[in-house]
Amino acid sequence: MMIGLYVALAALAIATALGLVWRSRGGVLRERPERKDGEVERLGETELGASLGARATLVQFSSAFCAPCRATRRVLTEVTDLVDGVAHIEIDAESHLDLVRRLNILRTPTVLVLNADGDVVRRGSGLPRKADVVAALGETVA
Repeated sequence: MMIGLYVALAALAIATALGLVWRSRGGVLRERPERKDGEVERLGETELGASLGARATLVQFSSAFCAPCRATRRVLTEVTDLVDGVAHIEIDAESHLDLVRRLNILRTPTVLVLNADGDVVRRGSGLPRKADVVAALGETVA
């Protein structure tokens, strides 16, 4: 009887720890490492289906039943209204599976920050904070 209680408590503690780690990583825009071949991932108008921003582009991968995707759309739209020369492109992940696989998109929403040349300079999944998006753009367009 007591062993079952200890197992349940241990499972609860492990699940809580993993949940806190996952939550702390959500929405954070991290620097995008170079690919194995030493190149930086680059996206253009052909892959995205829209024009890049003059200074930077925010690319959002979404899915139809994703509640955080709607909130992410609002955040990114507010940021593009604040910062000149920045475009926001939303891509339906289910309709662009080849691009999702190529970029290793594992969940939605995923946000990529591209510089003016289309190089992926930052990447994050989950709902980003507005201040973090503005800061990432500040580093990108500076």
